Amino acid sequence: MTDIVATAEQAKRLTRAPLVVLDRLEAFLDEHGLGEGPVRAERIGAGGGSNFSFVVERGAERYVLRRPPRPPLPPSAHDMVREARLQLALAPHGIRLPPIVAVCEDDGVLGMPFYVMGFLDGHVATNDLPAGLEAPAARRRLGEDLVDALVEIHGADVSDPALAAFARSGSYLERQVRRFAQLWEINATRELPVVEEVGGRLGATVPGPLSDTVVHGDYRLGNLMLERDRPDRVQAVLDWEMGAIGDPRADLGYLLATYTEPGGEESPLRVSSVTALEGFPTKAQLVERYVERSGRAIGPLGWFEALALWKAAVFCEAIYGRFIRGELAAEDARAAAFEHAVPSMAEAAAERLDAVGSVG
Repeated sequence: MTDIVATAEQAKRLTRAPLVVLDRLEAFLDEHGLGEGPVRAERIGAGGGSNFSFVVERGAERYVLRRPPRPPLPPSAHDMVREARLQLALAPHGIRLPPIVAVCEDDGVLGMPFYVMGFLDGHVATNDLPAGLEAPAARRRLGEDLVDALVEIHGADVSDPALAAFARSGSYLERQVRRFAQLWEINATRELPVVEEVGGRLGATVPGPLSDTVVHGDYRLGNLMLERDRPDRVQAVLDWEMGAIGDPRADLGYLLATYTEPGGEESPLRVSSVTALEGFPTKAQLVERYVERSGRAIGPLGWFEALALWKAAVFCEAIYGRFIRGELAAEDARAAAFEHAVPSMAEAAAERLDAVGSVG
């Protein structure tokens, strides 16, 4: 599958639209005064993800382009313009973010809206840790900064008009359950009664809200850029597609659901297995640090872990659907694992809800 082509003429000859057309991108960069000369692009990031990122090189300059998958897309999903605007609204609050340098709302450039960020020369820890984190003490510092960066996000002033524009009336948690139940109807490739069962149970047991904060929506180690010279420190928080104004416990539940603690069972999502190494904090220590640093009483988080696992099952089913329809490239073959991982995530969510019920 051809994801990157040189010219619009080449793109017209393809049966499936490419993700990047270099001459169109070059013209867009010219309009925004970004670099000079020919443009080169290379896809980066883990295969099979929801959206796509490309390193773009132009002369001595480097950028990162972020765009959605090929259409058709579910309504209101993969909204790159909204994602970029949320980060632009957050930037004055000192949140660790990549710099947004251009936003394209014109479908005529690459077929879908996209945005361009300044390139950050850091590390993204997925299956391995970068050099400099060999010592348990360094891994402990990284785990603590993982929490501190989240506290900073939740500390942003949501009364700021730029952020308040993202607020919606009613319950954020109820909207999340309702939205992802609708997405399951769109994304489902097979009958999985456990997904619908968990959605119903979540909807029937929504906790009372905390005061609203900015919510990242997909907060985990693999969505953070670590500083190259100080890999025990978070440089930037990436992937804001699911960012919103809502209940901060949603982020904490997602962090715990995706986190493998030293000596513990691997997360059902299998996205942060490196945190099983000695030195990383336990889940209880993550929560303790969050409460201490934020000053926020949060209470039990089992329901929020269940929500996180169920949501992950829903959006991973969308990726699995693109895989079985042949819409992903060869490097995305790991999406095949979602055939079994999606029901496992939903079953793990049901187990979390069972535990919440037994405690209550």
